[in-house]
Amino acid sequence: MRLTRAVLLIADISGYSDFITHREVSLLHAEQIITELLEAMIDRSEHPLVLNKFEGDAALLYAESGGDPVAVVSDVLAQLRAMFAGFAVCRDRIRESRSNCSCDACAKISNLELKAFVHCGEIAIKKIRQFEELAGEEVILIHRLLKNQVPERDYVMLTEAVAAQWPVPADRARRHIEQFEGVGELALMLLPVSALPERPTSGS
Repeated sequence: MRLTRAVLLIADISGYSDFITHREVSLLHAEQIITELLEAMIDRSEHPLVLNKFEGDAALLYAESGGDPVAVVSDVLAQLRAMFAGFAVCRDRIRESRSNCSCDACAKISNLELKAFVHCGEIAIKKIRQFEELAGEEVILIHRLLKNQVPERDYVMLTEAVAAQWPVPADRARRHIEQFEGVGELALMLLPVSALPERPTSGS
């Protein structure tokens, strides 16, 4: 086990609970669709961002921030923007390819959205057999953020620790205060994905 500072990211598909039904065909199609969407998001990520694991309809990723946390935070946020784009492209493609299926899952593809949570701090990385597990208070905190009262289903939520490392565009951000069980009151920033930085293209 080792301790390291890292940027934590959870990308969570909104509308999953309403999307899943107990009917066999719908459930099978729903899981296939969610899997494709998760894979499309992960395909847009790259070093230093690492996939730790899938958690149902969400993905937990992290990037060790080393000696340049400002650069790593900016890069993770830029990758997150690309992940949102990958999600949207994949959702549209799946909706088109499944337009002839009348099951609940295929009929509700357009209702699926993406929200993301970004935090940073010290974490523990440990190996349990062939699995890599993230642990520590910061890992607990980012998971607490999923249980919030934000009504929108398509947004990016940053903690103050992340906002301190990146120049949040004041005209695009909304301050959000919320109480979380076991954590207390947190001041957070809500952003549309369009406010995130873009990764420089090759040769720029």
